[in-house]
Amino acid sequence: MADSQEMKRNVRKGIQLEPHQVIVRPLVTEKGVHYSSEFNQYAFEISPLADKGDVKRAVEALFNVKVLKVRTQTRAGKPRRYRFREGYTKDWKKAVVTLDSESRIDFF
Repeated sequence: MADSQEMKRNVRKGIQLEPHQVIVRPLVTEKGVHYSSEFNQYAFEISPLADKGDVKRAVEALFNVKVLKVRTQTRAGKPRRYRFREGYTKDWKKAVVTLDSESRIDFF
């Protein structure tokens, strides 16, 4: 039964990302450090093709932790100017992962 569900997921999505392809980089910011210490939540920049299930599997595989919840958001690029040229930075996707109370990730 699990094999048929996995096959349906692969057919529907068309591409299967490896864990190291899903997570681009951890977002270590002042706000992120506060969330990790107070709420056990960690932020990552992720691939735009990844969904919540991909992020959960990737974090559990790469960091050996138990994930409770994943929230994602697509961030729009900001307008930037260099001399007389105007453009935008690239759009990117962010995930905030809530871990089990016994699980921790050490970035430092």
